[in-house]
Amino acid sequence: MDHQVLTAVLFLAVVALTVVLVVWASRQSSGAADFYAGGRGFSGFQNGLAIGGDYMSAASFLGISGIIALSGYDGFLYSIGFLVAWLVALLLVAEMLRNSGRYTMADQLAYRMRQRPVRQAAAISTVVVSIFYLLAQMVGAGALVGLLLGVSGDAAKNITILGVGLLMVFYVTVGGMKGTTYVQIVKAFLLMVGSALIVVLVLAKFDFNLSDLLGTAASNSGKGQAFLEPGLKYGISETSKLDFLSLGIALVLGTAGLPHILIRFYTVPTARDARKSVLWAIGLIGVFYLFTLVLGFGAAALLSSEKYADVAASGGNLASPLLAEAVGGGDGSVGGAVLLALIAAVAFATILAVVAGLTLASSTSVAHDIYNSVIKRGQATEKDELKVARLAAVAIGIVAIVLAIPAKNLNVAFLVGLAFAVAASANLPAIVYNMFWRRFNTRGALWSIYGGLISSVGLVIFSPVVSGKGLDPTGKNLSLLPTSIDISWFPLENPGIVSIPLGFLLGYLGTISKREPSAEERYTELEVRALTGAGSEKAVSH
Repeated sequence: MDHQVLTAVLFLAVVALTVVLVVWASRQSSGAADFYAGGRGFSGFQNGLAIGGDYMSAASFLGISGIIALSGYDGFLYSIGFLVAWLVALLLVAEMLRNSGRYTMADQLAYRMRQRPVRQAAAISTVVVSIFYLLAQMVGAGALVGLLLGVSGDAAKNITILGVGLLMVFYVTVGGMKGTTYVQIVKAFLLMVGSALIVVLVLAKFDFNLSDLLGTAASNSGKGQAFLEPGLKYGISETSKLDFLSLGIALVLGTAGLPHILIRFYTVPTARDARKSVLWAIGLIGVFYLFTLVLGFGAAALLSSEKYADVAASGGNLASPLLAEAVGGGDGSVGGAVLLALIAAVAFATILAVVAGLTLASSTSVAHDIYNSVIKRGQATEKDELKVARLAAVAIGIVAIVLAIPAKNLNVAFLVGLAFAVAASANLPAIVYNMFWRRFNTRGALWSIYGGLISSVGLVIFSPVVSGKGLDPTGKNLSLLPTSIDISWFPLENPGIVSIPLGFLLGYLGTISKREPSAEERYTELEVRALTGAGSEKAVSH
């Protein structure tokens, strides 16, 4: 019990630190520019840390290490996809989006198109992508706190999910972008330090011989050499191979369409700082994903068969915390309790930072794009707009809580893969076309956003994720709906291979089916603005 108390105290201390940061930041904020974009006052290094904090989510820390622990080599493919995605964000999006937008993704699209329909479509897409991503973070939180506080059962997870939802609403409504950014910076630092500590302790168990670590992991996993080779998770059938290809496409293209990542480029004063922030983020994230390799294989190598079974029962989400406990001295030891508390607290801070960023992105889009531009036709006062943003954060938090409860047994990295697929299908085609194709117009934007959104979400609904997957060996339902319901006519778990090309195709077809001279005329102005930053501080509406 003493160890349990110690764990809980350390955990609550980290949460308290983030709350203090948010309250402090709220006193430095005033007006829409501070709430939405942190006053555009963060340096490239600070924003790089914040992007890393935003991106290294529960999916990375808990989900990927868990998939590696259970599936070996195939799990590490998630890390590769997440990291390579940043090249797309750096080369295609970061600088040009910073120059041509103001607060949201829709600012960049609506600059040369009809405001109301484009902003409405972009806002709907932003909210849907954010909610998919929020599910993953809250599922991770439920697994984590259940382990940390020694409670089990669905009721405990549900209460945890509720608590996370309330905290994220507090962060956004009180701290805005400034508070959220500072939490992400602190969280990125804690995550890197905590992960590095566990990695060093794991490697020390094998005299820093990575080959011994991998060999032991393969042996203890019960899968032998297959654990270290491609195909254990995604090579079982032709469908699983296709599923992996679909997942890879979604991971690589999805980052450049994630709303909570896109709005981070608006928090820096210049385009040069936007580029710098992405370069810092790539370095930070690259090192971290190498850590996940050691964390995942370390869990397979060092956890007892009983603890390894707990990892499997959690969908892999408990691999890193249980590994921290094991290298600290094991269950019941002071060292084990301290390291478990440290890693769990860092993971929880990770979750809180990411959900705050997601909620901020979606509530900003609701207030700035739908309320101000669509409903009020650009005539809303700044005070009213901020009030709507805070109310939207509360509403989005409630929706995320309600949807996360039935999804609490799914792997969080897998859930994020779905969010990436929706982002790449609905958002990326419109952003890329708008920046690089003069003829692109309002109809093309609407067709690409709605077409990509409806096809990706629709295919997920009719996939094994939602129904028809059956039970695992422990009797746990692997789909969202009860086993008696099966509507899974689409065989793949990730829709990206179909929905992403469809989003680009529909954007093309919509554009060529109707000319819009005004959109073409404003393209040159947008291009100059995107490439030079000229006039980027001005309002983007017209």
